[in-house]
Amino acid sequence: MATSVTSVLSQITPGQRRTLVAAALGWMLDSFDAMLYALVLTYIMRDLGMSKATSGLLYTLTLLASGIGGVLFGFIADRIGRKRALMLSILTYSICSFASGLATSVLMLAVFRFILGLGMGGEWNTGATLVAETWPTELRAKAISIVQSSWAIGYAFAALVAGIVLHYADWRMVFFVGILPALVTLWIQSSVPESRMWEEQHRLSEKRSSHPGMVPGSLNVEHTSRRGQEDASFAQIFRPPYLKKTLALLFVNFFGMFAWWGLFTWIPPYLSLPVSQGGRGFGVMGTTTLLIVLNLAGMFPGYASFGWVADRLGRRKSFIVYTFMASLLVPLYAIARQPAALLVLGTVVAFFGTGFFSGSGIIGSEIFPTAVRARALGFTYNGARTMSSIAPYVIGRVGQAKGLGWAFYLCAISFLFASLVATQLPETKGKQLE
Repeated sequence: MATSVTSVLSQITPGQRRTLVAAALGWMLDSFDAMLYALVLTYIMRDLGMSKATSGLLYTLTLLASGIGGVLFGFIADRIGRKRALMLSILTYSICSFASGLATSVLMLAVFRFILGLGMGGEWNTGATLVAETWPTELRAKAISIVQSSWAIGYAFAALVAGIVLHYADWRMVFFVGILPALVTLWIQSSVPESRMWEEQHRLSEKRSSHPGMVPGSLNVEHTSRRGQEDASFAQIFRPPYLKKTLALLFVNFFGMFAWWGLFTWIPPYLSLPVSQGGRGFGVMGTTTLLIVLNLAGMFPGYASFGWVADRLGRRKSFIVYTFMASLLVPLYAIARQPAALLVLGTVVAFFGTGFFSGSGIIGSEIFPTAVRARALGFTYNGARTMSSIAPYVIGRVGQAKGLGWAFYLCAISFLFASLVATQLPETKGKQLE
């Protein structure tokens, strides 16, 4: 895989490489800030007196906000550009992560996590759109998979930082570290180019606004096609020929995300809570070690491999394979007791249960035209996040009544539904962006 990634990177321009790095860093640090909450949740529950249900509700609020933020930032990215929207999203989640460490009540923490969710939701579609519009067709799937795989690195980095900081300080200091991603925006501002596809679309839009009815005779066929796309509105994705594709992608994302957030929000507490409380009783460093391995040996190759698998099997079939395998493996993880079994099964679950996320950006960018691409990706991905925002609360509530291991069976069922809905996705392998 490392050789393949190196091969991909050797075929692109410096500008394309920088857009990839910017999107990957934004997504990695999004993961870092978002997952800090799950990693210190056991300690917040103790200090602020939160139940499992309330703790899950706070994460539900974050995911609800991420759905709103995804749609909001989609409009912002289509209006002011992919690059500036990406910077704004990173600043939003970084500042609010720091602020979470200042919370002295559940309400204060809920407000900060909600605003953090807005930036968290905005980063994904702005970064994915920037890469999709910058990279050539034959490398697009692999590039977006590389971006998506950076989530696992951010999660692993968060686990490492939380493990070290909790050894010497408390959970508040863990959140304070979350301000560091804001520094990345300085590099993005100075070094990352804007999408040329968006710039051309934006210039044509301004020209038509300044001279309504004007038909520039000098425009070539490609520009004429793009000019026609300017008339497209967000409502276009809810009309044929896009309606079925929009709904299929939305619900694949919904079921996949319900399973993922329900499972991976609660895995850190599941590992660290005492056995008497439905956990597995691992200490700080034991939990940290398991999570780092789960991310680097499971999630990362799962994310990164999807682009290569999708180029071989096709986008739709790859979605089906990854989500169906996850549905079979989650119940085995839920009944595992020994550390070795939890390590091995958790790694394989992470591979299939997260790898399918790469496909959303790949197929979404290939379905929708430039005029509405960022908004369409924002709706189908972050709209699904909004719908799936109930997952942490539901799993926490069921876990409180029945035990977290039993609650994870709901995640397996949701993965199965995702694989069934994926059969309705279009096949877009090799499609040129419009």
